[in-house]
Amino acid sequence: MAAAKCAEIACSGSLWCNGGADSAALHRRELGSVRISGSRCRGHNLGLVTALAAEDISDNEVTLLDYGGGNVQSIRNAIKLMGFNIKNVHSPKDIESAKRLIFPGVGAFAAAMDVLESRGMADPLKDYIRQDRPFLGICLGLQLLFDFSEEHGHVEGLGLIPGAVSRFEATNGLRVPHIGWNGVKLRYPSDLLEGVNGRHVYFVHSYRAVPSEANNDWVLATSNYGGEFVAAVKKGNVHAVQFHPEKSGVVGLDILRRFLDGGRSSDAERVAHLASQHNSHPASSLAKRVIACLDVRSNDAGDLVVTKGDQYDVREAGDGREVRNLGKPVELAGQYFKDGADEVTFLNITGFRDFPLGDMPMLEVLRRASKEVFVPLTVGGGIRDFTDSAGRFYSSLEVASEYFRSGADKISIGSDAVYAAEEYLKTKVKTGNTSLEQISYVYGNQAVVVSIDPRRVYVKSPSEVSHKTVKCSKPGPNGEEYAWYQCTVNGGREGRPIGAYELAQAVEALGAGEILLNCIDCDGQGQGFDTDLVELVSEAVTIPVIASSGAGAVEHFSEVFNKTGASAALAAGIFHRKEISIASVKEHLVESGMEMRLV
Repeated sequence: MAAAKCAEIACSGSLWCNGGADSAALHRRELGSVRISGSRCRGHNLGLVTALAAEDISDNEVTLLDYGGGNVQSIRNAIKLMGFNIKNVHSPKDIESAKRLIFPGVGAFAAAMDVLESRGMADPLKDYIRQDRPFLGICLGLQLLFDFSEEHGHVEGLGLIPGAVSRFEATNGLRVPHIGWNGVKLRYPSDLLEGVNGRHVYFVHSYRAVPSEANNDWVLATSNYGGEFVAAVKKGNVHAVQFHPEKSGVVGLDILRRFLDGGRSSDAERVAHLASQHNSHPASSLAKRVIACLDVRSNDAGDLVVTKGDQYDVREAGDGREVRNLGKPVELAGQYFKDGADEVTFLNITGFRDFPLGDMPMLEVLRRASKEVFVPLTVGGGIRDFTDSAGRFYSSLEVASEYFRSGADKISIGSDAVYAAEEYLKTKVKTGNTSLEQISYVYGNQAVVVSIDPRRVYVKSPSEVSHKTVKCSKPGPNGEEYAWYQCTVNGGREGRPIGAYELAQAVEALGAGEILLNCIDCDGQGQGFDTDLVELVSEAVTIPVIASSGAGAVEHFSEVFNKTGASAALAAGIFHRKEISIASVKEHLVESGMEMRLV
């Protein structure tokens, strides 16, 4: 069904375009011999216009050092949005001949250094930077410039900047990884980061470098999370940032535009205009996140649609029992990006029954969404080891890698994580063979989310069960004052003998960097998040927790943030049905005194 269905997935409008053929004509006037291709945009919607193709214009080229770790599709799309073509690094000579080089390091420090060394690229990269040639490192692309990292033991870096890259200390309630939108403080004026002071940008990392007397001449900007750390460095034409510009909305895209000499497209001009708009609430710390979730599945006609369940039942009431259709995945994701969603999550709730890597429509959703959405994308569904009908084995790492290549920034593991946690709690042994361990080792634990689907089980006394219980804010149907939360698999259809508290602690030990905490009892009810559950799991772990299931009003978001340690709150149906908007949620939270990223 691949070709036919893929064409039905995405909407024909785009997020940055303003005027269809007129916009393409404007590009031609500005770029001369640059050829434009793409479909006409509808109305005056903002969106991506096209991919640009240059005709032998060397100044219109960016060399990209993609060593194969994590999602670099978004940086590719952002570069194209600015009107540039991409030349991939295939050999050390490509680094030597580059006119401008971007290194979007994603993943784990040791794995990245292994690739650079084994491919003979480490020394040419160091030479390029020492020659003061235009360079932009992103995230790991900043960390690798330092002497060494403590991730996976002592691992030597490129040694260009004095200092070590060490892990955040999860003390005094600090949640690690550092995931989300934080403020940046410039130490001195910078053409590249002009306009970033007081704005939120997106970070996702567990390790960081800290300013010192030895590296002081490199440090351009800092951020604060449990203490000051290096957010950006600069020396001459060499720049690197710890955050992700390609995932920081308009503010981040404007950084790329500046690095690329102002860009070479009308889209770049629009980015500059939008980024210059006044920010009425300056960033001062890590913001709470509001996440839009899209449950994606095939309907009875075989088309991918966004749906929403009522306690995990996604079919309409009545004789027909058709799958509830709330829109097209890419179209909705693009709208939520414009509306100010801090992240977008796709959950493939029926895919990968037979062949995970053969589910081309879902992969196409990611590819298209990453062209429209410049905030983090998480995707879940089918992340597990797999043997196809021909007997070929595919590891969970291979499946996750395909997600990352298609545009995902984080992957969400569900049932497979439950089984892994059960085995770990029995043996207390980390085998290194579970999907959690494999993926977090290669891509870093910040790229791995575990989705937990529990249901409430009431008891009269904690002594009745061996699982961690919570005293309920509301009594059970028979007056029970306590409950434990039984984890489920297979879309909530099968209960397992493990509690949410125990599962959360186990998956953190195995390498999860974040928990997406659902609640079957609250799903689709609109009565608010289960704050008893959210606080129980928040206390169990030191990694960030995303509250999910039950939001029905803006007050439910402030309630879950005020009563629990949740770092983010996720909603689906209320946004799809336009019952409340993302903007209204954020306005309410700002009025409640919370740090929020506003656009």
